[in-house]
Amino acid sequence: MIQIQQTLISDDIFEEKFICDLCRCKGQCCVDGESGAPITKEEYTEINEILPDIWDDLSPKAQELINEQGIAYTDYDGELVTSIIKGQECVFTFFDENGICKCAIDNAYREGRISVQKPISCHLYPIRLKEYVEFTAVNYNRWSICEPAVELGRKNAVPLYRFLKEPLIRKFGEEWYNEVCEAADLLKNKDK
Repeated sequence: MIQIQQTLISDDIFEEKFICDLCRCKGQCCVDGESGAPITKEEYTEINEILPDIWDDLSPKAQELINEQGIAYTDYDGELVTSIIKGQECVFTFFDENGICKCAIDNAYREGRISVQKPISCHLYPIRLKEYVEFTAVNYNRWSICEPAVELGRKNAVPLYRFLKEPLIRKFGEEWYNEVCEAADLLKNKDK
């Protein structure tokens, strides 16, 4: 583990290679799992505010579930998470013409229709954060459905922290990310 500011970063963040390969995994991380994507209270409020702007992008099943229980619920770990349809896909998912699962929030953001980005937990995946009193743990969540991403990352020699540059800066800031890059360089030189 490496400490940078108020974070403890797992060595895997520096060592594992990773590039999402949506053509192969089809966005399964938005479909499989035990609960929805973790969201903050602020994200909950923001998503509720932009919900009318993406409503027509959601499936009828998603609309029905949101009308019944809202956009999120508290899971068995006590975390606020996005609602999921019949224990599977997130209510904000849609499937493109190639059967790839995508996020309606992210799609609307990229099209410039909304100013709210998808939840940071989704943007950072496969990095998962765990908040403690004194620090935030930054860990890599290994999952078999991401094996194509690991293969592509290794083929192109792209470390996880480089692949996730944008969401890491979004969460922790540019200065923090620059320190991560410096730490990665030191680790690389140490191994030589």
